[in-house]
Amino acid sequence: MILKNRIIFFGTPSFAVVCLKELLEQNFNILAVVTTADKKAGRGKKLRSSEVKNFALQNGLNLFQPKNMKDHLFIEKIKLLKPDFIIVVAFRMIPKIIWEIPDIGTINLHASLLPNYRGAAPINWTIINNEKFTGVSTFFINEKIDSGDILLQKRIEISEKETAGSLHDKLSLQGSKLLCETINKLSKNKIEAKPQNFSQGFKLAPKINSDNSHINLKKRLDEINSMIRGLSPSPGAWVELYNKKTSIIMKIFDSDTIIFDNEHKHSKLIIKDKKILISHKEGYLVCKQIQIPNKKVMSGPDLLNGYTFDENLHVK
Repeated sequence: MILKNRIIFFGTPSFAVVCLKELLEQNFNILAVVTTADKKAGRGKKLRSSEVKNFALQNGLNLFQPKNMKDHLFIEKIKLLKPDFIIVVAFRMIPKIIWEIPDIGTINLHASLLPNYRGAAPINWTIINNEKFTGVSTFFINEKIDSGDILLQKRIEISEKETAGSLHDKLSLQGSKLLCETINKLSKNKIEAKPQNFSQGFKLAPKINSDNSHINLKKRLDEINSMIRGLSPSPGAWVELYNKKTSIIMKIFDSDTIIFDNEHKHSKLIIKDKKILISHKEGYLVCKQIQIPNKKVMSGPDLLNGYTFDENLHVK
């Protein structure tokens, strides 16, 4: 078997694993895999490896986990491998001294149609913003995040019931194929890289945090539904339930709406017909899949089988 181009792969999460797997299956010569150092996680603070590390070890790949990307010894190891390409998928920014090493170039795969949704969470924000389509892009890395010259792009439709989880799976599959196509065409000088057009405005995809994952009940119900889908299955959109006695955080992973002229006080938790509802000016937000502290994710009716909410809970 003849192996194609010499590649060093940088990546961390499951999205990157799909791409690395496809590169191996397409007979690219993976010289080494670079991923993040193991991190302490969970209640026991046990060291946890990245998905890319686990895959690399299972497949006998040469593995690097540098704590400092500018470490002299690490940089020399990369140079000695003499890669044709460095491939970067879902990894932190790498220094210029590294991305200048490959003979042909360093390519990044991004889960959006650049320049739209540059940033850490493109999959989440395309759904939160109720886009009708998105895609994947390959581009040459430069000094600025997600700003290099575009190589190839593929457009993908977003279904009405799409979640961040289901879109992640679609984009990782299509992205892995686009990555292979990009490498093959670049190797034969069949791609002309094109600068990104930033003159017409674009949407960003900042990192998801506790502030921007909090549901604003002043927004329309369809906007709230899109937000819940865009943050499912992780980290989950959330609201606070409170009264004079208690305050708890409830995460919502699946929802529906009941539209009607609501006479109830807005932003109240209502239990009705074995359903968990949040009263809204347009009707009800139906909380279909939820999680409260010290409970697993479950359906509203399943939670209500063994749990009783305090009375007169407000929602914010």
